[in-house]
Amino acid sequence: MALALAREVLVQPRFTVSYSLGFRVAATVLRTIFINHNREFIRKNVGTYQISDVYYRWYQNPYLQKISTSTHPERICWEGSSHAVLLRKLETALKDHQLDEVWESFNDFKNLYGFPKGIIFGKLINELSYSSDPHWLQKACDLVLLVLKKESGLLQSDTLIKLSLSLARSQMPIPASMILRVMLEKETLPPMNVLWLVVLHMVKTEIGTYIASNFLVQICDCFQRLNVNKNDRAKLIKPDTMIFNLVLDACVRFELSFKGQQIIELMSQTGAVADAHSITIIAQIHEMNGQRDELKKFKDHIDRVSAPFVFHYRQFYDSLLSLHFKFNDIDSAADLVLYIYRDWESFPIQNVRKELQKPHFVPLGSDNLKTGLKIQIVPEMLQKDSILKVEGKQELVTFRNGKLMLSNKALAKLINGYKRVGKISDISKLLLSIQKKSHSLEVSRLCSDVIDACIKLHWLETAHDILDDMESAGAPMGCTTYLSLLAAYNKEKMFREAKALLKQMRKAGLLLNLSDEMVVSTCRSEALDKNAMLVSSTVISESDLAEFLVREMREENAVPPTVYEFNSSIYFFFKAKMLADALKTYRRMQEMKIQPTVQTFSNLVCGYSSLGMYRDITIIWGDIKRNMESGNLVVSRDLYEFLLLSFLRGGYFERVMEVIGYMKEPGMYTDKWMYRSEFLKLHMNLYRRLKASKARTDAQSKRLEYVQAFRKWVGID
Repeated sequence: MALALAREVLVQPRFTVSYSLGFRVAATVLRTIFINHNREFIRKNVGTYQISDVYYRWYQNPYLQKISTSTHPERICWEGSSHAVLLRKLETALKDHQLDEVWESFNDFKNLYGFPKGIIFGKLINELSYSSDPHWLQKACDLVLLVLKKESGLLQSDTLIKLSLSLARSQMPIPASMILRVMLEKETLPPMNVLWLVVLHMVKTEIGTYIASNFLVQICDCFQRLNVNKNDRAKLIKPDTMIFNLVLDACVRFELSFKGQQIIELMSQTGAVADAHSITIIAQIHEMNGQRDELKKFKDHIDRVSAPFVFHYRQFYDSLLSLHFKFNDIDSAADLVLYIYRDWESFPIQNVRKELQKPHFVPLGSDNLKTGLKIQIVPEMLQKDSILKVEGKQELVTFRNGKLMLSNKALAKLINGYKRVGKISDISKLLLSIQKKSHSLEVSRLCSDVIDACIKLHWLETAHDILDDMESAGAPMGCTTYLSLLAAYNKEKMFREAKALLKQMRKAGLLLNLSDEMVVSTCRSEALDKNAMLVSSTVISESDLAEFLVREMREENAVPPTVYEFNSSIYFFFKAKMLADALKTYRRMQEMKIQPTVQTFSNLVCGYSSLGMYRDITIIWGDIKRNMESGNLVVSRDLYEFLLLSFLRGGYFERVMEVIGYMKEPGMYTDKWMYRSEFLKLHMNLYRRLKASKARTDAQSKRLEYVQAFRKWVGID
């Protein structure tokens, strides 16, 4: 390194001004070199300049020394010269965008003088940030984190913003979050429109979603702290609706239902307004958590939206209908189906539309809580320049030709539900009501589709009952439907039923000019023609209704409806701070031998944690482990995370390390930065100077062991 500098310095023009000056510089250079290199090494490496020989001749010749000092040359500082040379070399490499040379020059400079001052260091980070190579981006991140520990004044916010965005774009969410968290610790954040882009790229992956959701929680905590203290910086870091939408949508995609619930509550606490996209995403999270009562609170507001917004709420009705089925509430499901088939064009009137464009408050948890959470919603509001595309699933409710419609899957659930409880006439009533509300061709085929599916499944009695109901209501089916049922009767050798159907057909004015023999011989071909027509035409769903019915019968009772009811009760009681009732409900589940779900334990952990009752969570943790060991429960990552945070806040470090061990087994990602921050906030000086030999009791010694293990795990010195 020093030899290279010697060559570069001595070839500069200013060093040829005087003979004595040249010797003085040479002497200075060689004194520096001689400290680290022996004379033989210098002779072999200096090259054509032969500096070593010049130096020794000068050093041993008093006459040359006298000449060199008698001219009184200007004083030249070797350190200043090498500093300038290295800076020029670094700047040139930066200008030429040669990253290998940039990094080499930077290291050369840093080894001698430390980090460059002024704007040059910012230029270095910016140049590395512009690279799409993860290698250089990681170096930039590592360098920033190193500088922040030593000389934080070298970095400007713009530099950190560019780096975080570049890291996120390159799908490096972990280092991207580190840069963002460093900024948050300084109570600054990128502008919201830039933060949108960073988060948008982060939530494309599952790990990125974990980190982005935790980072949003930290933003909300920081905002609330600053807001309570009436700090002006609170406005600059307040998360907006778009940030919440991006994270909530990712929670849905990666099935982080418990984390999504936490984000919804933070949205309420920070005063962010939920728009049409927010409500749709919130509906999906409530669906995953089985919180039907929570979703029903939004319905009155959504039912009044105007026709242009109906499309945005297809997913809302899909989620609500799904919950009705999970609770085995077929009547409520049928009522909702009838509602979505209404004429949306006639609603609402102008003054109602104005009301829907104003904020409304929807309670979260108990409606009776004076201090309970309430989220602001504006049903007919969408973010301008939105970068989020909320798609959702189309399982039960579809949107076609400007109208909401029922899918074959939903229709299969309704038929199966009514048939299971023996309410066949209710199926007919529902089909008739739908026909009256909508006059489209697709809806008019619903009855024939249902009867045809029943025939395929050999539910001939059910098919005949629906035919009779439609006929009694003054809406008889076409001849083809009768012929299909007649063919099925003959195939099953149910001749008495076939004869009765023939009589019924003649009474209805069908087949007047045909004999019974001719009808029997032609009914099969008529039925085949009917089936061909259904296959060739576009019906409500591409899949056959009969297939959905078969699938529905196989999948029913996956989770008993009583489980959803118990979970809803536990959630409600904790939100209402009715602890005894919540615990009583949980114990009743155990007595009835009803298997708790992840949502059951999530409600319990969240409820106890909100009340600061961390010791009770250790008891719940025991129940969770027993259910895991018996193979009846698979714990989700977000439940593990909340358990870990709860134990950390309560100071139960043995349990903390135990949960970490459970997360390591399946290779779950752990956000160490968040746990480290929580520890430093609550237990920074805990056992910091206490040695194991100084512990007073065995319990203290054991706790010290787990505290030290945690500090080591998160990287605290």
